[in-house]
Amino acid sequence: MTGVGETLEDRISSLPDELLIKILSCSATKDAYTTCILSKRWLYLWTSIRNFSFANTNYRENFTSFVNYILSRSVSPKIQKFELDYSYCDVESRWQITEWLNFAATRKVEHLLLWSTDLITSPFPLPQSFCECSSLITLAIVLGRFNFDDTVIAWKSLKSLKLGNFLIDDYKIAKILSGCPVLEDMELHDLVVLNGPHRLEFMSSKLNTLKLNGQWLINDGSLRCVEIFAPYIQHLEISGGLYDLKCILVDVSAVVTAKLAFNIMCIKDINDNYGLHFDPEEDSCSGYHQFFRSLVHGYLLTFRNVKELTIGTWLTEVLCMLLFKGTVLPEMKCKYLTLELHVKRFNLYGVAGLLRASSHVETLNINIYTEALDIEGRDIDLSTKSLEDTHCHFELSDLVKGDDIDLQNWILFGFPNLKNVTIINSPGERCFKDHFKQGFDKLLKLSEFLLNNATVLEKFVISKGIMCKICSTNCVSTFLSQLAEKLFCCPRSSTNCVIIY
Repeated sequence: MTGVGETLEDRISSLPDELLIKILSCSATKDAYTTCILSKRWLYLWTSIRNFSFANTNYRENFTSFVNYILSRSVSPKIQKFELDYSYCDVESRWQITEWLNFAATRKVEHLLLWSTDLITSPFPLPQSFCECSSLITLAIVLGRFNFDDTVIAWKSLKSLKLGNFLIDDYKIAKILSGCPVLEDMELHDLVVLNGPHRLEFMSSKLNTLKLNGQWLINDGSLRCVEIFAPYIQHLEISGGLYDLKCILVDVSAVVTAKLAFNIMCIKDINDNYGLHFDPEEDSCSGYHQFFRSLVHGYLLTFRNVKELTIGTWLTEVLCMLLFKGTVLPEMKCKYLTLELHVKRFNLYGVAGLLRASSHVETLNINIYTEALDIEGRDIDLSTKSLEDTHCHFELSDLVKGDDIDLQNWILFGFPNLKNVTIINSPGERCFKDHFKQGFDKLLKLSEFLLNNATVLEKFVISKGIMCKICSTNCVSTFLSQLAEKLFCCPRSSTNCVIIY
């Protein structure tokens, strides 16, 4: 409590400068600057902040002058974090970015994020001082077009690197990696792949994690193929909408944790969306799909010895089609399996086939969600769409059969090592009410199947949902509570199994 006649502002102002500067450094730069009007005590405190965050959407016409004003008055000898959103900047402002990066480098910045929401077609150079910034620990460049040709990369302390909407170039990747001797984590987000195939070599024994997330599709007729050679990577993730990108894993022999949560679009749908000619024959895309089926089977062979494996919805559909064609899935030795499943779209037979091949699994996490994206990355409502709306004729026959099977009679096997099952939901922008009927029936079938066949199961946990943003009710909890109610009465092969909601 404040004393008589003492205001909260007085008490805050009485704090030592160092503490006030830490507080201001945690605020948005614009807010930190506005504190200069509070009193003489606050007039220059903002000039010592160690974190900077600028977004053009907050300043509009005065963005460039505001950034220049703030940086020119900064007296902090070291910057911890520098974030710059230069979306919608004019051409003159974009060239100012090189000066701002030079400022960050001279102040020994540790964490830097460059962000833009508009596609920049003409690259601009990075200052050499920034390319040799030895203090950088994390760097993220999203939707930036920078010219690396005439620079030497020497990020000697960089441990984490994220490149978004990055034009894949074998030479540039090799050049960047050669200048990052202690890099541990790398993410390539929304790849731009032209004139393939490309061979990406990640040869550093320090590089531990590699993530490939999505493709920024430019339908120009290029061969979109990327070969990954990463013999020391331990954690690999391939996710997002890859469209028609062929990701060939040449050597990922050290991987212990793998995530395969990507999806591929039929080539006829891609061409149709871009107004290009395609063969209207029903099965003209069969060779295209056969290739990706073989690719997925190869992924399972590659990752059959990993400790942790995550599989997404699209792969459950591919596994269903492989099983109906008589393909035998390899024995998977993972102990931890995560299924990221669209509550309506996942394929029961594909999931069951994967589980049959994963008899070593001890912990199973089922992460359900409701969102899906169209070809432009926009959220779409699948509640009103059937399989026929989202899959070509070549895929449909097997997928329909895969959802209609009776798991108990079709597949006879047990889970001799499965001890823990958890069902959780990912917060999304789609209401569970839209998916309730079909999603509930499929998830109930899968849950009953697990309870009936897991002989040493100890815990079956169903997490409670959070308030829905769409219907403003706890529709997820309603969905999951009804699931729990059904399962409480379900026969269990394990006498020690406890269902927890």
